[in-house]
Amino acid sequence: MAFMQAASEGGNLVAFKYGDVRRATKNFSEKIGGGSFGSVYKGTLPGGGVAIAVKKLEGRLCVGEKQFRNEVRTIGVIQHVNLVRLRGFSSRGGDRLLVYDHMPNGSLDKVLFGGSPALSWRARFQIALGAARGLLYLHEGCRDCIIHCDIKPENILLDKDLVPKVADFGLAKLLARDFSRVLTTVRGTIGYLAPEWISGVPITVKADVYSYGMVLLEIVSGRRNARCWPATEQDPSLSGYFPLVAARKVSRGEALDGLPDERLRGDADLRELERACRVACWCVQDDEVRRPTMEQVAQALEGVVALDVPPVPTSLQALGEGSAFLMGARTSAYIGDFSRYHLQDSS
Repeated sequence: MAFMQAASEGGNLVAFKYGDVRRATKNFSEKIGGGSFGSVYKGTLPGGGVAIAVKKLEGRLCVGEKQFRNEVRTIGVIQHVNLVRLRGFSSRGGDRLLVYDHMPNGSLDKVLFGGSPALSWRARFQIALGAARGLLYLHEGCRDCIIHCDIKPENILLDKDLVPKVADFGLAKLLARDFSRVLTTVRGTIGYLAPEWISGVPITVKADVYSYGMVLLEIVSGRRNARCWPATEQDPSLSGYFPLVAARKVSRGEALDGLPDERLRGDADLRELERACRVACWCVQDDEVRRPTMEQVAQALEGVVALDVPPVPTSLQALGEGSAFLMGARTSAYIGDFSRYHLQDSS
């Protein structure tokens, strides 16, 4: 059977032959990425020469062949402008491949941290807003809510126009995760993990909100959160763990003082910067009840609603002081949801 005559799995999703995908990627010779779920290789479909990205799933999948196909079909019907499109898959014994559209500008980390010239604020803001909308669709727009579990710059891909596409969504379910129970295995990337991954409470969509907040801080600063910021003579308060520095600055109403990427040279919408900093600091609150939903995140970034000044999260202070990360110290005294106490309609 020719490559382009691979079996249809319903809609536009295609079940490719393993050998065909291997040939399309030249035996998986050009690796373009990797992460929690496996390595990614660039390939080209014969005929039209359409570029594809093939994820070779690694590790032990806790689902059989039938369930794998069912889960992939579920992922395949999910389409949104800010989500990477799944073209098809291949399954041969223990070898599982997922075939996606290739994103020519790669992942956000490459253009944000190492790009030259520096990514403009206009591009950064549209990327932040688009990623928020993609996550919102996963949380609320699908038939079944999808928790991503690994939001980070590497999983936000950019097309030729720098439109952001959230990648790797739905893959956590292939590991047969039961989010209604306490999880015994942490899935995600250190530095973006919400406190509840360690505190032993069920994981909800608010874990994605926390990770998004960490990414948003990096979009603002243009630097990895994990890097320790050195003190400067002009402002010694900027030294230390950046998310803590940012939270303290935002709490004092000083979000624009030293937090935005210096490479922007002041060429940014100050109102958008202020909103982004506040949104990020609300997203990384210890108690998930205090965090906004992704719908509220998108509305706040757009300026549809105004935000109160967020408190400094206890867990960030613990990290900044080199103490134990007291994930279990949740602020249970806080009662009520985010929208009731911390959002006001600005219209």
